[in-house]
Order: sequence, then C-alpha cells, then structure tokens
Amino acid sequence: SENSSVTLFREYLRIDTVHPKPDYDAAVQFLERVGTDLGLACQKVEVCQGRVVLILTWQGTNPRLRSILLNSHTDVVPVFEEHWTYPPFEAVKDSQGNIYARGAQDMKCVSIQYLEAIRRLKAEGKSFARTIHLTFVPDEEVGGHKGMEMFVQRPEFKALNVGFAMDEGLASPSDTFSVFYGERSPWWIKVKCMGSPGHGSRFISNTAAEKMQKVINSFLAFRESEKQRLKTDSSLTLGDVTSLNMTMLEGGVSFNVVPSEMAASFDIRIPPTVDLKAFEEQVAKWCRGAGDGVTYEFHQKCMDQHITSTDESDPWWKAFSGVCRDMKLQLKLEIFPAATDSRYIRAVRHPAIGFSPMNRTPVLLHDHNEFLNEQVFLRGIEIYARLLSALASVPPLPAEG
Repeated sequence: SENSSVTLFREYLRIDTVHPKPDYDAAVQFLERVGTDLGLACQKVEVCQGRVVLILTWQGTNPRLRSILLNSHTDVVPVFEEHWTYPPFEAVKDSQGNIYARGAQDMKCVSIQYLEAIRRLKAEGKSFARTIHLTFVPDEEVGGHKGMEMFVQRPEFKALNVGFAMDEGLASPSDTFSVFYGERSPWWIKVKCMGSPGHGSRFISNTAAEKMQKVINSFLAFRESEKQRLKTDSSLTLGDVTSLNMTMLEGGVSFNVVPSEMAASFDIRIPPTVDLKAFEEQVAKWCRGAGDGVTYEFHQKCMDQHITSTDESDPWWKAFSGVCRDMKLQLKLEIFPAATDSRYIRAVRHPAIGFSPMNRTPVLLHDHNEFLNEQVFLRGIEIYARLLSALASVPPLPAEG
C-alpha cells in the first residue's frame, strides 16, 4: 500500500554513505539504475580516485539553450546510534508516516524528489526545450573539495552548459518555505601566540598564554556583539550576521612548564554583505593588539560572495517564484547560514538556489533522529514537477540568440 516513490526513498536511505567510509559505489549503482529506468542518459566522471560524480540527463528539444542543473550530494554525516530511537540506516516509518534515517532531510530526499518529479513529467508525456541534468556528487559533508569544487573546473561540467541550478536548502518548522540565494563565506583561522617560556612557579612576563587571552577576548567580544545584533533585530536571520566560534585550543607540555607557544582555532562564517578585506584587517588588528609574536594562518578562506538574483526581472527567478505563487507557497528568502555545494556553482558564475521543499518540519540535519514525513516528501515531488516545468520552459534569453 506504500507509495512507490516513498519505497524508493527508503531504499536509498538504507545505503550506508556515512563518513568516514561512505559506500559511494552502492549509491551510484542505485541512482544509475533509477536513471536508466527513467530513460535518462548516464555519465560518470571520476574527479579524483574513488570520487565519482554521476550525471543523469533528460535531453531538451533545443539542446543549444542553457540547461537546468539539479544537484544533490550522496554522502551523509556520522551518527551516534545510542541517541536514535530507530536504527539510522533502516529507514523505519512510524505510524504517523515519519521516516527516520540519516539523510532523510540532508539530502537523500531531494535526490529522489528530483527523479520522481521527472518520472511524473515523463508519464504525462511532457517535454521541454531546455535540457535537465541531475548531478549526484560525493564529499559535500566534508567540504566538497573532492567533489563539486573539482567538478566545476572540469570540461564535463562546462559541457553541461548550465543556465540555472538548484541545490539543497533547509527544512522550515513554520508554514513558510526557506529559499537560499547566497551563502556565508567560511573562514577557518588558526592564531598562534609565541611567548617567554619558564618554570610554572614564576611570574614570567610576555607569556604566550597572556597574549592568547587577549586574542580570545577580542574574538569572543565580536562574537557577542554579532549574537546580540541577531537577537535584537527581528529582521535578521542567522545568515545575515557573522558567526564566530573558537573550536580548538592547543598548547603546553607539562603542568609546571610555561609554554612558549599556544594556538587557538576559530570557525567564522561571514555574510556576503561584509567587506572581506576590511574584516581581515580587523582580524590582523586583534592579533597585533595582543602583542608581538602573534600570527594567524588560514585553513579555509572562501572569498567568493556571489549571490543569485531574486529580482522579478530575472527570468530564472521569475519562473521559480511564479510557480510558488501559483501553488500558494509562502517563501522566506535567506542567506544560507552554513556552506553547501552551491557556493562552487555560484563561483563559476551560474545562478543557484538552495531549496528543499520541507515546511512544517523541524530542522534535523546532522541531528539525532533525523526524519521526514512521507506526506511532506510526496508534496515535494509535486512542487519540483511544477518548478521543473517552468524552469525548463524559460524562453530563449538574449545571450542564447
């Protein structure tokens, strides 16, 4: 009695693609099987050893037009099984229709919704001028460095002739649907403080710890100011402010030895409204203010601040928002607070929207007991079918002749 789309979704959820050893081969074989069943062309691109991007293609009637790209990632984050009500890779469905599994929201749901939307459109005998490509990429959950970041530089990606892309968003606990048109830039900074060493019984001057205290005070004072700004301005979302967290602290060799070196690591996420050069100057000022021998280095420094137009004059956004109006979907436009593969797509100058059609659903990505209700999942297929029809039917743009 279960809807066949739900059955397929649960089958995908049972494939264990959890880090650190995701079973990518099983996922690609499963998705390739579904694509072949739908009559989609298949291509596999190994971007580096053991990391394959699967491309499924529904050819349009005018292949010269720019295409629609539907992106999703196949990997999922680790689980702590003792905190789960049901085994996280069994895709148990409870009496309310909630499907519990790692990846239920992030983002195996979207992968199957794309495919089932195409199944529905094909069954209705539909065809469109623009080609639709589906890409299933590895390693998004560990930064995308051996996935989308490499793929967008390859000739196989350029050959897709992308006009507009959709990728993952977030669930929304309210009636609204979250739509993400940009992302914060992730900066991972390690600050090192050098100072005078000595015996732990003495008041040594100019220690690494004293300098580190000043560094931490400066960084966390800024954190508090951004936290208060978000708290006091109801018009702001998390993606509109800069988040900063100290995530690692290193140093010392023994209880009775004052160390000559200490280090602290910070995870900073910066919205596209912030001047990145000015922000780095502020970081440098905090370090200078802590004293001599204080340096910083980047372990990640994303400088791309491209955002996707949400102006009604933009033909892609007009098609997207028009469907949402027709379906009476209330949208909330936001900057994505974390990082997705959309940033790599935007960095090579393609518009990309982050959208996972899950409203009235708690945000449980990376959380214990991640679930998605089957009715919300099925509604998402209907939404994608309407969106694909509109986007793949966008009339030729001036640049396309």
